[in-house]
Amino acid sequence: MAKAFASAGDMTEKKTSFTQIGEGLYAFTAEGDPNSGVIIGDDSVMVVEAQATPRLARKVIECIREVTDKPISHLVLTHYHAVRVLGASAYAAGQVIMSEKARAMVVERGQEDWDSEFDRFPRLFQGHEEIPGLTWPTTTFHGRMSVYLGQRRVDLMQLGRAHTAGDIVIYVPDQNVMFTGDIVEFHSACYCGDGHFHDWPGTLDAIRRWNLDAIAPGRGDALVGRSMVDAALDSTTDFVTSTYNSVARVALRGGSLKEAMAACRAECDPKFGDYAIYEHCLPFNVARAYDEARDIDTPRIWTAQRDKEMWEQLQE
Repeated sequence: MAKAFASAGDMTEKKTSFTQIGEGLYAFTAEGDPNSGVIIGDDSVMVVEAQATPRLARKVIECIREVTDKPISHLVLTHYHAVRVLGASAYAAGQVIMSEKARAMVVERGQEDWDSEFDRFPRLFQGHEEIPGLTWPTTTFHGRMSVYLGQRRVDLMQLGRAHTAGDIVIYVPDQNVMFTGDIVEFHSACYCGDGHFHDWPGTLDAIRRWNLDAIAPGRGDALVGRSMVDAALDSTTDFVTSTYNSVARVALRGGSLKEAMAACRAECDPKFGDYAIYEHCLPFNVARAYDEARDIDTPRIWTAQRDKEMWEQLQE
């Protein structure tokens, strides 16, 4: 009998917070569940990350309505993962923006990702019956674009591959604040199953060079003040490099995936074992690091069946 995913039994409701991280800027956080961001412009609102379902998205909308009655005009999605995008219909935003690469990944693997994440995180997909289908952007870009919410400029940028190949960040220059998606986490495990370990630290360095005053990370508490920003960048870098280096040493000497898992645990459990979703992410992270060490540059598509086979193999 297949063993359940580490998150399958986690049905406890998470406490949400709505934290101001700059003038007209907010981070919606939920104790390690996916975060969303809110940018209030002169006449309208931009939301960053849709949540997994319309039901969860409405929790974000309720928080928005506590601080503004301006309409939601833009929804920006930092990457393609189902837990980030499938709640999009609740916002009824006129513009839904992704990078060109993120849209291509929806085409290539969006349905498979939805199917696999649905099994991995049952709590996040409560109310899934309302999801109308895959989320498609109305607007895509490559490299960089700016959106103007009245006089407020918002810069959308690809700073490098990290959590996925299509990652973007959202920067608000008048407050020196960035919404990073899952490139940066805080006291939460990085999910690296679709990641690029060799590129990720350099992308974090690119974020660091902005000397930001605040960050809304992908998971974990809002990061206000440069000391918290630096701490999160440091811990995320340590998580990614510790995971990859421990696994790569095994893979490059011809060791097995299971041996790589043991090596990763020895390195990472003492430092990160208490992080949110650590146990859930670990097997997927090890599998991807093992592949990348063997020169598989493009992450293999996770399907519900592949998930189960890998999970069972590494839990024995």
